[in-house]
Amino acid sequence: MLVLTRKVQQSIMIGDEIEVVVLDVRGEQVRLGIRAPKNVAVHRQEIYSQIKHENIEAAETRPEDVPD
Repeated sequence: MLVLTRKVQQSIMIGDEIEVVVLDVRGEQVRLGIRAPKNVAVHRQEIYSQIKHENIEAAETRPEDVPD
């Protein structure tokens, strides 16, 4: 894991197209702004995990499991 220190309004680049900007720091909370192409999905980790879990469940559904 790469660990960086940034101040408010400073940013990091991920590749050539994704920029993460520190917008605000309040106590233990950090507000981030993310600039990314529209074709790049950006989710909080817990939402990403939920989507991944639901996709796995959907892939395991058999035709007989779906009501007519």
